Amino acid sequence: MSNSNYFQPGTSPVGFKRLRSDHLNEWLDRHSRTFFIAPALVLLLAFAIFPTFYSIIFALSRVKFTANGLRFRFVWFDNFFAQFSGNEQAHFLGRLTNISVLGWVFFAAVTAATLYWLYKSFRNGASVVGLIGRFISAAMAISIAFLFSATLLSGNPWGTLMTTLFYVFVGCTVQFFIGTMLALLCSQPISGKNFFRVLFFIPLMITPLGVGYAFKMVLDITKGPLQPLWDAIGLQNWAWSTDAWTARWFVILGDSWQWIPFIFIAMLAALENVSRDQVEAAEVDGASNLMIFQEITWPQIMPVAMTILLIRMVEAFKIVDLPNIMTSGGPGIATESITLHSYFLWRANDMGSSSAVAYLLLILTVVVCASFFNYIVLGQFKKTK
Repeated sequence: MSNSNYFQPGTSPVGFKRLRSDHLNEWLDRHSRTFFIAPALVLLLAFAIFPTFYSIIFALSRVKFTANGLRFRFVWFDNFFAQFSGNEQAHFLGRLTNISVLGWVFFAAVTAATLYWLYKSFRNGASVVGLIGRFISAAMAISIAFLFSATLLSGNPWGTLMTTLFYVFVGCTVQFFIGTMLALLCSQPISGKNFFRVLFFIPLMITPLGVGYAFKMVLDITKGPLQPLWDAIGLQNWAWSTDAWTARWFVILGDSWQWIPFIFIAMLAALENVSRDQVEAAEVDGASNLMIFQEITWPQIMPVAMTILLIRMVEAFKIVDLPNIMTSGGPGIATESITLHSYFLWRANDMGSSSAVAYLLLILTVVVCASFFNYIVLGQFKKTK
């Protein structure tokens, strides 16, 4: 609006200034949201989006350190393809040769079940976007089934991908089960439960670095506090860090000790919000504890449980501290996660491969967690309605 519209005959200069001030205040009110969001947006662009695009350049390039800085040579997706072929394949995927009959049978069964699930989705009239999402999830499931068949079921060594999936699925399952059982126990009217609540919460306040060093010292066969126990059971000459399976389970043990309190606290809060009237009514009707949990307690705590499990899965994909401190990824690469794999490549100044491995982890995490949310979490929601 032009100034002539404000300055009408008979309007004084003071009145004109007041009109301009009112117009400015009105304009600021209309755009206040933009002004409030702008600082956060600038920080996001500076500290999140820009490094993300810069890391993409690293992932698509061979990076060489020179006296004048970094020199990039674009190789496009060669850094990604290298993780699926050649020498790096054994590091990322594992050995995929000599697949056993059991491995092929398991792979065929999973593939058939997945294709049947896709067929049912198509027959039920899923949208185009839904079918694309299901196709991506199915491709990931078939790929993981093939890796499982070619490595664990065929006696071949794992790569960092399968090790990470082992930490995610096995570790999160153990932690969720124990954390939920402890929450159920402390939700009962027992004496001293406030003490146990505080006691169970302590590990969550310790940094992963401290947890790793603590467990490395506790599990020391020769000098740790459990050394008399190892001697008593005849393990004084045994080194757990040289056995692949023992090392993996001990890493999960340390990770579980730190993260079970997180699940415990969240599940305890959910359990304490369960309607007592419904539980007491079911008890009066003679329902068993198992029936009460299945029909009353679980439907009410399920949204919290699924959310907590999803958050824990995302965190488990990023595990790096414990295997690095406790075993340095060994023996060999038996306990090396994808994040630790990327870190070792970065430490070796292979910036391109390090970024490529990190983006492969991002793709894996997004697909697995999105599939878990869409087909398990939302499925549970539909069942409880």
